[in-house]
Amino acid sequence: MNINQFSWVSGNMTAIIRSAAVSIGPAAAPQHMLKWPLAAGKTSVPCQRSDTFQKCRWNGKTRVLGFMGMICLCFLIRLQGYAAAQETSPTPHTVLGIKQARFTLNGQPTFLLGISYYGALGAPEEFIRRDLDDLQRHGFNWLRVWATWSAFDHDVSAVDARGAPREPYLGKLQWFVSECDRRGLIVDVTLTRNQQSTKRASSGGLADFPAHERAVETLINALRQHRNWYLDLANERDVRDARYVSPAELKSLRDLARRLAPDLLVTASFGGHDLTESDVREALVIIGQDFLSPHRPRNPKSPSQTEAQTRDCLALAKAVHGVAPMHYQEPFRRGYEPWQPTADDFLTDLRGALAGGAAGWCFHNGSERASQDNQPRRSFDLRAKRLFDQLDPEEQKVVSGAKMVIRNTAASRPEPLR
Repeated sequence: MNINQFSWVSGNMTAIIRSAAVSIGPAAAPQHMLKWPLAAGKTSVPCQRSDTFQKCRWNGKTRVLGFMGMICLCFLIRLQGYAAAQETSPTPHTVLGIKQARFTLNGQPTFLLGISYYGALGAPEEFIRRDLDDLQRHGFNWLRVWATWSAFDHDVSAVDARGAPREPYLGKLQWFVSECDRRGLIVDVTLTRNQQSTKRASSGGLADFPAHERAVETLINALRQHRNWYLDLANERDVRDARYVSPAELKSLRDLARRLAPDLLVTASFGGHDLTESDVREALVIIGQDFLSPHRPRNPKSPSQTEAQTRDCLALAKAVHGVAPMHYQEPFRRGYEPWQPTADDFLTDLRGALAGGAAGWCFHNGSERASQDNQPRRSFDLRAKRLFDQLDPEEQKVVSGAKMVIRNTAASRPEPLR
């Protein structure tokens, strides 16, 4: 309802209330009800009342009309509150959508070039602003942030193990999404199940299904005024450990998100493998995900396989469901295992994703498993150093070269890229 529709409805409701007040009788109707104005642009006509109050004769007619008047009064108050909210709620600057197998930003087909930024909620705002400046300068347009992140004995989760709000980190997430909205950036907000966590303490994960439901509600209610984010219901949800979430639970969570925010895009990521027909059917048909988010194998052969795997997966999606975006949300990274991918490996992987028809790709980064104190920790810990101050020379080459890869590949693709 816009403001003009509100004026028309409220004007007619006011007239009904005024008529009811007259029918009830002047003695029973408060003076302010007798002088309420009519619809905008019309003159108020106060009801006449005698100097001596008379008792209202509450016959059947006056009782009904009085009851109707009070209902209209309550409805009008609700309408006034709604109109005020419509006038004061901020308009989203950036709207994420889907068109066939592509993402759109404000209606325009756009390739999502992103970066892992997991521990964002523990970073000072100054660090975040400087990182966002650098990312935008290099053509990046989305970031992956975890709402359930605990690392190095420091928990920066926006929700606790029961799914309840956890401050100041939920407020920090709201600020972060708003800042990205203003800048035209997309935010991946990720949840994870951690069945080893307790219901009394947050440990970077959700204890069970009820906690997962509450976390979905918490995040959607906190971020509902923004359209520049999507929700990963469960990171690597098919791995058979504490992260595992069944397809039945995921379907219930997807249905819940759809009821609360019909326009919100939702996925649930796979862990460490390429997708089979059964995987694709389960994700798109049974669960009802909006797009596929596989985390591909991490080995030296992976970059050269990405193009073919992308084409195969998109063909499977079309066969079992219809076209849907393929989003590489978490590829390989440096510091994870003995294989240390070079800048050329990352950029080859990006080229393969583009050439195969993927809708998005992420420059994944994280802590050094083999080093003392896991330094550099990169996006896994942003409290003491911002991300760009933790990237090594090979990673800096990736950041500098990704924009050119997209430009060069766009010239050979019929679909528009951004």
